[in-house]
Amino acid sequence: MARRLETFLFAWANSSAERGWVRRTFSITCLLLAWVCANGAIWDVVQMVAWTRMFAEHARALPVGEALRETFDPAKPCAICLAVAKAKDVENKQAPQQTERSAEKLLLACQPAEKILLVAPLTEWPEAPSRPALVRTEPVPVPPPRSLVA
Repeated sequence: MARRLETFLFAWANSSAERGWVRRTFSITCLLLAWVCANGAIWDVVQMVAWTRMFAEHARALPVGEALRETFDPAKPCAICLAVAKAKDVENKQAPQQTERSAEKLLLACQPAEKILLVAPLTEWPEAPSRPALVRTEPVPVPPPRSLVA
């Protein structure tokens, strides 16, 4: 039994397709978690956990309808709900205030303004060959010339 498990795990670990799947799944999961944390949605997840715990506690002693009303009653928040509300308030106060946007183009601090350069075109262009020089004067041979070597 242990030998079969060891063989299976060795084959699975050496399979490139499985390693690729695990690596891709792990990277997507980490990216999703980072996105959730960066957007502040982590507090919503904590709030959901708090509501679930409150509902489970209330459902032990009360009917389901009453437990739902008690869970979502804003006058009776739990300690986790209060902590989430406080954290969201602090996050909103620390967020940068929205600036008034104008119709003018905003220049970056490190970006120099583009210079406008007006230059007269060069007048010393080479002269074009005269028109008659381009006309062919001899007739074009109709059959191609044949070589004399046979």
